[in-house]
Amino acid sequence: MATLTTPQPPPSPRTDAIALHKAFKGFGCDTSSVISILAHRDSIQRAQIAREYRTMYSEDLSKRLSSELSGNTKNALLLWTPDPATRDATIVRHALTSSDLRAATEVICSRTPSQISQFKQLYHTMFNTQLERDVGMFTSGDLKNLLLGFVTTPRYEGLEFDRLAAENDAKSLYRAGEKRLGTDERKFIEIFTGRSRCHLNAVSSAYESMYGNSLRKAVKKETSGNFEHGLKTILECADHPGRYFARMLHKAMKGLGTDDSTLLRVVVTRAEIDMVYVKMEYQKKYGKSLSEAVKSETSGNFRAFLLALIGH
Repeated sequence: MATLTTPQPPPSPRTDAIALHKAFKGFGCDTSSVISILAHRDSIQRAQIAREYRTMYSEDLSKRLSSELSGNTKNALLLWTPDPATRDATIVRHALTSSDLRAATEVICSRTPSQISQFKQLYHTMFNTQLERDVGMFTSGDLKNLLLGFVTTPRYEGLEFDRLAAENDAKSLYRAGEKRLGTDERKFIEIFTGRSRCHLNAVSSAYESMYGNSLRKAVKKETSGNFEHGLKTILECADHPGRYFARMLHKAMKGLGTDDSTLLRVVVTRAEIDMVYVKMEYQKKYGKSLSEAVKSETSGNFRAFLLALIGH
């Protein structure tokens, strides 16, 4: 569920394109007008505006945004303008090639099989290379095996699961981790990349009832670094993506300084998917609204843009 507020009825793409062109003209850019238009249009409307803009002004809207804006506001609007699958492909490509493996892991491991298959196709079209090839080239070890498994294994997306199979998987994970000296990472990779979200939830509750310890804690104890981050992302998104992303946002904003790139990536990528749940979980877990937190950690146009996407 998204929280994106779009005007009813929305202006025509042509009207929006003219208004954007007007905001770009003259000395300096009327950034608040740009935000008030683009932050309140869904991905289909944004695509129509971009087409109309190109037709009318023989210019690419993203290129114009890029030359008119700067800093976090520019990054946020450039990330927001495309559709979700194009955006995911862009984020993952940039993250892999700039060694931001944490961001690449977060995006890949939090997506559903159908989201992955959509952005994989676009990845190939946009960058003329396979996602699997880049994952193989820019990652290594257990993380590489986990990500490759996750982007190549077809997984069931429905709600049915086999309780007995889930209990067997829980036993296998216990034997591969807490029961032995050292960890059999291959077993963790096989189960975490090959099972549906509902099945993994069942594995998780079977694990806890059989061994009195949560599977998440076992993952934390037995693994480390980006591999641990990937396993926990898969596990937590199987249980409740909204809660997972609320935690990511809290982490990005707590302490001294704010991790702006995580903050903008999470807000932009979840705005049209499940922001309602992210906000609810944030309020429940941290006792204040996500809007309040963003307000106190950001400023200017960047703050205005994020708050427009979060909705109040």
